[in-house]
Amino acid sequence: MKRILVIATGGTIASLPTEDGTGGLAPALTGGELVARVPLVEDLCDINVVQPMNIDSTNMRPAGWLAIAAEIERAYDDYDGFVVLHGTDTMAYTAAALSYLVQGSPKPIVLTGSQQPMSAPFTDAKLNLYQSLLWACDDAARDVHVVFDGKVIVGTRAHKQRTMSYNAFTSVNWPLVAIIRGGRVVREPGGRAVVGGSGRPTFYHSLDERVVVLKLTPGLSPEVFEALAGTSSAVILETFGIGGIPDGFEDALFGWVDAGHTLVLTTQVPEEGLDLGIYEVGRPYAEHPGILLGDDMTVEALVAKTMWACGVASGHRQLGRLFQLPINHDRLA
Repeated sequence: MKRILVIATGGTIASLPTEDGTGGLAPALTGGELVARVPLVEDLCDINVVQPMNIDSTNMRPAGWLAIAAEIERAYDDYDGFVVLHGTDTMAYTAAALSYLVQGSPKPIVLTGSQQPMSAPFTDAKLNLYQSLLWACDDAARDVHVVFDGKVIVGTRAHKQRTMSYNAFTSVNWPLVAIIRGGRVVREPGGRAVVGGSGRPTFYHSLDERVVVLKLTPGLSPEVFEALAGTSSAVILETFGIGGIPDGFEDALFGWVDAGHTLVLTTQVPEEGLDLGIYEVGRPYAEHPGILLGDDMTVEALVAKTMWACGVASGHRQLGRLFQLPINHDRLA
């Protein structure tokens, strides 16, 4: 029987109404209590639980990502897989971050949560927890995934699409790895296997939190970059369409990069990615030295990868090389 470490962090899955009933839901149940409410998992694997935090995922920070990765690193040799119980609102960010902090894992690292608390009468929490452990015990499972509503999604491609429905998560620009039906893992015919390393993964311990996402909107002033210069080391700019940037931004963007800051260009359209060479409004930025292109990556993955690359790189040239590396299928090789 495989040994799985459950890392509980809070979220809706662990929430109960506050004592006076007027403050809304807040994390209260421990990871051990959550596992105990799904007795069928006893037949799947040998489970231990750690609880590094018990928070609403709205309050998840990069320091929390590092704490989860540290739990995995400490226990890596003692377990066959890891399941992270997490709130849904920032789960995709954490899944992406773990993909960069724990690279090439031959053991599965699975994130799940729920749209309804474990204590709710019609909760999805029990099934999601069971299916996550089922995937963590699968002999072919490796690297970082989100398992939710029967879908197995690569950790760098997950995105929360719905706020209330049980099928909350979608896989952006990448096929599902598998689906889970009736207690069985069914690999999708078009899915691409996630390939981890053959030994221990590479663990990283540094992130640069000074990364901001800026969405272009009609009428936005380029002067916003002057305001960001004192507090941010990197900007991820969501362009229009396939890569449109309004007239008047050239000096601000080129000046930002030439001053030593990091600029990542992506699109605010969720699917199919960026191509700056199609329209005149994007071409000036296609080959300017130092501008990084997000291709078809998710914003969640771009945030986490930029924090990781800025945190470990010794200069802009190395940062660019790290950013271009395909990691856990975050971009095409």
